[in-house]
Amino acid sequence: MRNDIDPRDELVEHLSALRAFAMSLTRNSAAADDLVQDTIEKAWKNIDKFEPGTNLRAWLFTIQRNAFYSSRRKAKREVADIDGAMAASLSEKPAHDGRLAMNDFRKAFEQLPIEQREALMFVGASGFSYEEAADMCGVAVGTIKSRANRGRRRLAELMGLAEGEDPTILDATSASVIAAHPQQG
Repeated sequence: MRNDIDPRDELVEHLSALRAFAMSLTRNSAAADDLVQDTIEKAWKNIDKFEPGTNLRAWLFTIQRNAFYSSRRKAKREVADIDGAMAASLSEKPAHDGRLAMNDFRKAFEQLPIEQREALMFVGASGFSYEEAADMCGVAVGTIKSRANRGRRRLAELMGLAEGEDPTILDATSASVIAAHPQQG
């Protein structure tokens, strides 16, 4: 290798050799591809540690070998859950609750007058200030504040929420629209 060539430009030349070496280590096509990708990523991030004029292929193989053995050591520390017993003991709130709440929100939102939907979209969902929303709608700031406040109250009512109750909507945009106190001034 010449000293004036960037070693990053030569990485592609070594991919097939890296792939073959990875296959010999992993004996699995997908794992070999992952190992090659990991090797190239590490080499790219640490290219400043490569000494120009030395053997790039040897350097890459060393990175790949170290990555392979590091992953094996990590795998030994992990607990195998072949029958799924450990996974079955874990719990998570079902995602469908968020989708159901989002559907309820959409239905309620569609029932609002257009002016309230517009105010909530500008101030709550899009993050505009009351002043910016008022300029865009061609109305006074107080009008936007009133529309947004009435819209939030009506949404809470349509969704059957008690005053101050968290709507537990997983969608951040929807939650910001219905929030009692937007972050904008």
